[in-house]
Amino acid sequence: MATSIFYHAGCPVCVSAEQDIVQLIGEEQVEVVHLGTDKGRISEAERAGVESVPALVTPTGNVLHINFGASMADVKG
Repeated sequence: MATSIFYHAGCPVCVSAEQDIVQLIGEEQVEVVHLGTDKGRISEAERAGVESVPALVTPTGNVLHINFGASMADVKG
């Protein structure tokens, strides 16, 4: 089974959502990407349709924007 990708920027909203997502989906089913420390993946997230973080990209390509921590413009700095 393909994994989902959870993008976040390390803010408290993102960290809380990460914990919930990992608990719900399972650590082996979700790749966690911290865009604050892995800025090289920002363009990948944008190509996938991520407009704000935290966001979960499902294996089928759906983007689920969870709450609101930061816009991608904020993440880019």
